[in-house]
Amino acid sequence: MRLFLLGAILCGCLFGCNTSKTIVEDKSAVPTQALQSVKEAVMQKPQLETKTIPGTAVEFSMTLIPGGTYMMGSESTEANRREDEGPMVEVTVESFWMGTHEVSFDEYKIYRKKDLDLQPPDMPDWSADAIARPSPPYEDPTFGMGENGYPAVSMTQLAALQYCKWLSDKSGEFYRLPTEAEWEFACKAGTKTGQMEMIDEYAWHYDNSSEKYHKVGTKKANEWGLYDMLGNVSEWTMDQYTEDAYATISSDMAGQVNPWIQPTALHPRTVRGGSWDDDAAKSRCSCRIKSSFKWKERDPQIPKSFWWNTDSPFVGFRLVKPANPPSPEEQAAFWDMVLGG
Repeated sequence: MRLFLLGAILCGCLFGCNTSKTIVEDKSAVPTQALQSVKEAVMQKPQLETKTIPGTAVEFSMTLIPGGTYMMGSESTEANRREDEGPMVEVTVESFWMGTHEVSFDEYKIYRKKDLDLQPPDMPDWSADAIARPSPPYEDPTFGMGENGYPAVSMTQLAALQYCKWLSDKSGEFYRLPTEAEWEFACKAGTKTGQMEMIDEYAWHYDNSSEKYHKVGTKKANEWGLYDMLGNVSEWTMDQYTEDAYATISSDMAGQVNPWIQPTALHPRTVRGGSWDDDAAKSRCSCRIKSSFKWKERDPQIPKSFWWNTDSPFVGFRLVKPANPPSPEEQAAFWDMVLGG
């Protein structure tokens, strides 16, 4: 396992090298006090950006998550807690924009289908032929549960990252997947446990989903205005899954900002949030889910698809955009790192 302390080039690649004015500067501040201040600021006036995929009329929304310090993981007394959710560790993340909703099929199919990826009027050099795109799936990735307005599912983490790169190239803004630390910070939204006490109001899970995912944004948003952070579909993060991740962060990355455990193997990667196919026990901000080769077990192709999982219609993803964007050179270094050059 390699650990990335996000300084130097990774500070730029992931989060931008400048410090956002909304970041909590006093590292000695009590985390709950810092989070309360952030929560109050966001609740007073959430900052939203509505974006349009260039060359289309398809829109998506991003919500500003002001950076801060919080306790990552769960307390030993939390219901349904598992050992890999501890020990709790103090973590600081920088400000970032996060997708208000999970990426929908409306958005993903622009990337997936070349004939929909039209050249924007102000980008005469854009070529749809030069883009790496998902191969045809072996099965319908929606499993008949719905496409327009529904979360995109069944893609591998590689496919989710490739979408982020495509959108970054086409929009001129840097998008990627969240780290585990960012995802949990956004999910908890200034609280200790998120929305688990009123889970039916915030999440589609096995007991209320009728065994299918639902249109994005049909449950309540969390305290920071993000929908479906819990339930509906689970979401890819950028981290390698390890059982002792928090102990490692605590011992080897103490005091560092923006921790990220860089993957060194295809599986397991870390997925967050729980889904329509999970018990409510997994719809918790601190619950960590391991990806698995079994998610493409029924794929008969040799080699199996790099783009699709035949058996994970419960996994999608959500975008993140650093508040302080990295330079073009730093972005290129990042894509070489996560996509293998």
